[in-house]
Amino acid sequence: MNSAKLTEKKQIIFWGKRVAAALTLIIWMTVLYKIFQSGGSFNDQAPQCIFSTMLIFGVLTGIYKGLDFWEKQA
Repeated sequence: MNSAKLTEKKQIIFWGKRVAAALTLIIWMTVLYKIFQSGGSFNDQAPQCIFSTMLIFGVLTGIYKGLDFWEKQA
């Protein structure tokens, strides 16, 4: 792989991580807003908030690990 393609691949990974993080934060805030607007007591909303936070950021972690693996393949 030549230097130009390697640099291009690293730029794609660099921006891919940032886009993934930004989208994750937007999705997370939207989900939490929907949970808070649904009403109910704190005891009803807390498990939903915890589960959605773990799920959303678990997916982000998987995306980051995949991009890191792809980057190390270069």
